[in-house]
Amino acid sequence: MRDYIVVTRALDLVALERARMQQVSHGFKFPYESSIDTFVYVALQELATRISHAGTGALLADESGKAIMDRVARDENLHYLFYRDIVTAALEVNPSLVMPAIERQVRGFKMPGTGIDNFDKFALAIARAGIYSRSIHYKKIIKPVILNTWKIDKTEGLNPVAEESRVRTMTFIERLEKKAARQQARLEEQQALAADVESEVA
Repeated sequence: MRDYIVVTRALDLVALERARMQQVSHGFKFPYESSIDTFVYVALQELATRISHAGTGALLADESGKAIMDRVARDENLHYLFYRDIVTAALEVNPSLVMPAIERQVRGFKMPGTGIDNFDKFALAIARAGIYSRSIHYKKIIKPVILNTWKIDKTEGLNPVAEESRVRTMTFIERLEKKAARQQARLEEQQALAADVESEVA
């Protein structure tokens, strides 16, 4: 039996196309020229994208949609592992070169989707849905990669400039952990309130 695609107009297709054209037209200019900055950024970005796609798929009721998002997430994971391992090897060879790049990318990281029109509004909805939030960023990217895999707090052989970068990065991560905890608490409060309202209406 032939399958048909049902157009529900659940999305504004004109607005979607305009947003796509805006994103493609503006492009993306990476602000750093060094290769190691690129590798650090892409490692973090690919993991963040994998998490976002997997989280989106988990919320879908449609099995085909789930399968597509799962496949995309698995592809993103392969990209992440490749770049993660490059940075891991670079840390072993020249940690003083890599540490400042890690600082720049950790402190300046933008979550997937930055650049899309009205993305701040979308980012809030994404966080509320549990797809990607500051808490997820800390727990699933910063902690497992920066601290557990690259182990920047235990890296040895740093020159004075790189050591200062490490200190600033660790301070930033400590603050991020606290901000992530506060955001998660607010999201949970909002979810609990929404559940109470829904039960009253029902």
